[in-house]
Amino acid sequence: MSSLATALASCDMLLIDGLHAFDFTCDANGLTVECMDGRQHRRWSFTPEQVAAAVASGDEWQLADAQGEHRLICMSALRAPDEDDEEPDLDEPADR
Repeated sequence: MSSLATALASCDMLLIDGLHAFDFTCDANGLTVECMDGRQHRRWSFTPEQVAAAVASGDEWQLADAQGEHRLICMSALRAPDEDDEEPDLDEPADR
């Protein structure tokens, strides 16, 4: 069974309580997540013990802190292809 810390190590985006977060750190000090919710800056902090106690349910993790329960989904961000791959080859004639 995988742990939340393992899942966090292989993702680059989180969905926490329905909000997308790219700014997060998971290390020996625990998990810190930050994002903007409209104009409001949101921040969550979880201790290493809280991260270790997270319970998986499918793709979703249930994680608790002093404010209550939170839902967390680890995701991979979509990345645009390199620009070099998009440029036409100037040596080939253009299709008409």
